[in-house]
Amino acid sequence: MMQCPNCKGKNLGKIGIQLYYCWSCYLELVVKKDKFHIHQIEVDGSVSPLNDLFSEEERTITEDKLLS
Repeated sequence: MMQCPNCKGKNLGKIGIQLYYCWSCYLELVVKKDKFHIHQIEVDGSVSPLNDLFSEEERTITEDKLLS
């Protein structure tokens, strides 16, 4: 099971194709080429990218992250 790179929680819901939502810290996670692209959802419904707050390693989805 995948875990959120922000809160490390496993409370992720799938809301679209390669699109997940963390119900613990309220971030949107898009999976592209084995990497999370992380967004904060703003009050007006727009999204702000947060990728620069996380290292490449934190955003990379590996087999061990899927199994933990």
